[in-house]
Amino acid sequence: MGTREEIAFDRALGALIGGALGDAMGMPTQLLSPAEIKADYGFVDCFIDPAPEHPVSKGLKAGAVTDDTEQTLLMASVLLQSGDSFDHHAWVNALVAWEKDIKARGGYDLLGPSTKRAIDAINAGTPPEEAGRSGETNGAAMRIAPVGILVPPGEALIARVAESCRATHNTTLAISSAAAVASVISHGIDGADWREAIGFAVAAARAGEKQGHWVPGGTIAARIEWALDMVEGCSIEEGIARVFDRLGTAVISQESVPAAFAVLKLAKGDAWEAAVIAANLGGDTDTIGAIAGSMAGACAGYDRLPQDRIGGLVGIDLDDVRELARALVRARLTDEKARHG
Repeated sequence: MGTREEIAFDRALGALIGGALGDAMGMPTQLLSPAEIKADYGFVDCFIDPAPEHPVSKGLKAGAVTDDTEQTLLMASVLLQSGDSFDHHAWVNALVAWEKDIKARGGYDLLGPSTKRAIDAINAGTPPEEAGRSGETNGAAMRIAPVGILVPPGEALIARVAESCRATHNTTLAISSAAAVASVISHGIDGADWREAIGFAVAAARAGEKQGHWVPGGTIAARIEWALDMVEGCSIEEGIARVFDRLGTAVISQESVPAAFAVLKLAKGDAWEAAVIAANLGGDTDTIGAIAGSMAGACAGYDRLPQDRIGGLVGIDLDDVRELARALVRARLTDEKARHG
């Protein structure tokens, strides 16, 4: 048994790398239906190259991470630089610079619809607090892992989630989704296993509903409960069919975030199994895989992730990720110590 910091660091690194595994596995199958995935690739159970005609992933190598991982690590850096108050302008500037770098490398416009609208509004003079009032897609939840690592469970976590969402996803649906995911990760950092951690997700989602601008749509809390019930006792094949047919796997928060919880349960908390399931699910596979993988990784730890698969990741510097994970954990423990004397 290691020290508290060592255990928390293992969980934090597990969250970030677990998310990367899910992202990379879903990269070649994103935007495809389960039937198209099966026709193009068969059953995906390892890193593969995307089809040459893939609309967004063509040209990427097997195991390559996408915007999901890159924006998560970007969020970690901005959080650490921001101190006690999240720096909205630094976050927006970082996203803009990141997008320019992606295009310079020959990539595609990977900013999601909510983030893109918010950045355009801020560049036109809209205050960051107002720019995200229509952002309801899953971008907030996909990159929220660093907040869950940094902040312990409780009211402060919900507040920091809402603050980090403000500039791009300042809506009840997006904040609720991000709060549910961050809560699972934060409880994982504290030592909870996946079964215990998901027990806190619905309450966190309901707390998140009280933040941001209201937008219509089924509540995230209720849809997470539905998603978890939906896959109870299912085989993986049946679970994939139920999630795709009934719940949906689109970019909207009400579909992809509950789908990630269903994937976590189908995988029994195994991050690699979650990545495989998500890759074959159809729809927003990379983001669903990233969210499910980050939750699973936080609740299992880095040492329980498949090291051979980690070695196949492309486009991620493991030493940089370790430094970010270590810094987030130290900031978390320092804040806890200050609050408790």
